[in-house]
Parts: sequence; structure tokens; C-alpha cells
Amino acid sequence: MATEMEMQKAVEMYNIVCQALDERNWRYKKDDELLKVTFGVSGDDLSMDFLIFIDAERQLIRLCSYMPFKVEQKPVEMSIAVSQANYYLVNGCFDYDFAKGLVSFRMTTAYHDSLIGTGLIAYMIDCSCQTVDDYNDKFLMVEKGRMQPLEVTD
Repeated sequence: MATEMEMQKAVEMYNIVCQALDERNWRYKKDDELLKVTFGVSGDDLSMDFLIFIDAERQLIRLCSYMPFKVEQKPVEMSIAVSQANYYLVNGCFDYDFAKGLVSFRMTTAYHDSLIGTGLIAYMIDCSCQTVDDYNDKFLMVEKGRMQPLEVTD
């Protein structure tokens, strides 16, 4: 359970996330109780949904985006494709839940003893949007058998 001081800092981080989205004039849904925001972005090929939430106990800002499809046909190939993509990423990573068939992207930053501003949140959003947009259609093509797993980084 987060202490009162940790909760105060978490609320401060939540407000910075909302401010960063407001500066972009983006529409988003707020959950003040859970310290979480959700928003959607139109990509080149597929739409992308994002969630940013504040983990008060671990003092983290966590961003996540689930791919808009389930892996049902090519689970082993998807494992390889996600591993291949992750090898080339500088920030963030893709996760693949083999049992549930879910692929997601996540990026996390710690704010303990840090000065966090809207610039960092903007970077997290921009980097995540670009990364998800670069790979979501390729992962879908792997799932449909139209692309080989090692081709996702070509």
C-alpha cells in the first residue's frame, strides 16, 4: 500500500500526464481514482489505444498499448517476431502473453527522486506511438501468415 506521501507524488505525476495531453489538445478519458488515462491514436494502418497509469507504490509512470487483435493461428511465429522487434528497440518493449494470445507494448519510467515534466510524457507518447505504428501491422501480418517473423525488422 502506498504511503500518503507516495500518493501525493503519484497525483502530481498524474496531473503532469493530463497536462501533457491537454497541451496537445488531445481527447482522453480520465480515471482520477485509479490515476489512469486512456486515449486513442490513428496510425498509418491500424488504430492504437493507449493507457497511461501511475503506479504509486512502485513510483512508476506506465504506458501500455494492446494490439487490436489476438494471436490464434501463429503463436510460435509471434513469439519470434516479438523477440526480433525487441532486439532493435531502444525504449520500451513488446510483451507477448502466449496463453492469452495478447501482444502489447509498454514503456515505463520511474519518478522517485526525479523531476518529471510534460516533455518526458510527450516523449513517451511520441516514442510509443511511433513504435506501435511501426510494428502493429507487421505483427498482424505474421499472425495471418503473410509475413515471416524475422521480416518484422526489415
